[in-house]
Amino acid sequence: MPVLAALGAALLYATASVLQQRAAGEAPAERSLRLGLLVGLIARPMWIIGILADVAGFGLQFVALDRGSLVLVQPLLVSGLLFALPFGAALTHRRLTASEWLGSAATVAGLALFLVVASPGPGQDRASNLAWIITGACTLAPIAVLVAVSRSTGGALRAGLLAAAGGIFYGLAAALTKVTAQELHSGVVHTLTNDWEPYALVVCAVVAMVVVQSAFQAGPLRWSLPTLTVVDPVVSVVIGALTLGERISTVGAAPVLEIVGLAAMAWGVFLVARCPLMVGVEETTVSGV
Repeated sequence: MPVLAALGAALLYATASVLQQRAAGEAPAERSLRLGLLVGLIARPMWIIGILADVAGFGLQFVALDRGSLVLVQPLLVSGLLFALPFGAALTHRRLTASEWLGSAATVAGLALFLVVASPGPGQDRASNLAWIITGACTLAPIAVLVAVSRSTGGALRAGLLAAAGGIFYGLAAALTKVTAQELHSGVVHTLTNDWEPYALVVCAVVAMVVVQSAFQAGPLRWSLPTLTVVDPVVSVVIGALTLGERISTVGAAPVLEIVGLAAMAWGVFLVARCPLMVGVEETTVSGV
């Protein structure tokens, strides 16, 4: 169940990213990193469809995290790119290039290597307040730096910096989602009146949406999606292991092989996301950004 739900979420998230980027790319630059960006995008049907796909994807991710660990579920979301690739090829009646096949193979191989070697195991249902304070400091501080630096940059660098910040936000939100899903077993009323994590999740999700849409607004999908796709699972794995105590194999050469797997997956993601099908905005449009 966690694996199937995560794969379904991956497909929906990939679809949502493509639709949202195409809509956000047409938004005025002065709305970047402002709630006004979201207000303006609400009037765009393509963006609304993307948000609906996001909501459905989050529902499946919620189910997956309720049944499985962060270390298992979040890396599987990377597979969304692999679903989008053949779907896009079918729609445009073109064959996949050698680079696209290579990127897909590297992503699958790296993901499989990491999951097999890491052998993810469950951790704690929730963490102490001290652990959350440390986690918050270690995630929000780099987010603030990335966003601050992005304000004085433009083009691909700005998109990449904002995507990295969004990826960290997504990793933190995934951890809060995992804990909230577990807390809901005690009942909705009990969770909403006794726990702070659901409210932190809502705030984190809204701010993350502004940051990610700003990254999409900065340019074509290949400028932001690879970084966003890679940073999210890496941050999730770290939070899952250190904050929630989820088990990852550390025996013998396991740590080295896990890093190799993540590196291969990241390389494959960058190859796939840079292919023509995943660009989302034509190069002729980019020249005017």
